[in-house]
Amino acid sequence: MSLSEKLYKWFDERLKLRELLPPIVKHPAPEKVTSNPLYCLGGTAFLCFLILVVTGMFLAMYYKPTPVEAYNSVKRIMTEVPMGSLIRSIHHWAANTMIAAVMLHMMRIYFMGAYKKPRELNWVVGVSLLLITTTFGFSGYLLPWDQLAFWATKIGTGIAGSIPVIGVYISLILVGGTDIGAETLTRFYAIHVLILPATIVVLLVLHFMMVRLQGISGRL
Repeated sequence: MSLSEKLYKWFDERLKLRELLPPIVKHPAPEKVTSNPLYCLGGTAFLCFLILVVTGMFLAMYYKPTPVEAYNSVKRIMTEVPMGSLIRSIHHWAANTMIAAVMLHMMRIYFMGAYKKPRELNWVVGVSLLLITTTFGFSGYLLPWDQLAFWATKIGTGIAGSIPVIGVYISLILVGGTDIGAETLTRFYAIHVLILPATIVVLLVLHFMMVRLQGISGRL
């Protein structure tokens, strides 16, 4: 018996994997999913999210979220840390690909009418995931703490602050004061590595559960 078989047997005796896994693993994918790449956009976005988690943990080991050290820590990752430039580049492109994949996925759902009954709740979850994904990109944009990141965030928080009634409060929560500074960087870092990942995991679990229960719709 190989090591992998021994491990499987050990876990199976304690978690009853033979009873739990078959209904999940052996669920056949519909033919329309395997023959049409448009149905793979959700999976592409999820794969990008996993890549972002792994590369993000690596970057967090070296990044220092303070105005004095943020830029230099990113510079060190790019120039001194072994494979740091590669990991950061993968993180960057995975983020862009995830945003594009989620947007295209939502467009596919909308134009094919797959948001209709009984999938309305899943559509709401999907829209929430889209908003969180774009917020991921926005919150991560400030972290290098260079001129481009500073002024882009200045414009973004200004737009958020212009929302009627609640804009002032949103701006205050994001900026942490009257102008972008150390408090803003700390908040954006916390949002990027703690709040958004926890939220997106919960929504992904709900999303996958509803897809599993309701199936994949391809109707027009």
